[in-house]
Amino acid sequence: MAATETLAQVTGSLGSIGYGLAAIGPGIGVGIVFGNGTQALARQPEAAGLIRANQILGFAFCEALALIGIVMPFVFGK
Repeated sequence: MAATETLAQVTGSLGSIGYGLAAIGPGIGVGIVFGNGTQALARQPEAAGLIRANQILGFAFCEALALIGIVMPFVFGK
């Protein structure tokens, strides 16, 4: 077998694979936000309004990272 032979060729957008891997981070972040928010509500039910507001804000930041990540393959792709 010669060294110049092509055994396999990768076609398509590798950006979609990269985004799939990058989506793990915001997914973990959302789980942490809601897990800790639920724990905080169980410990201090009287602070439910403040905890819920912070929980929604944390969720929005995590999802914003995911939405930015879905755009990046289109921006930097060939």
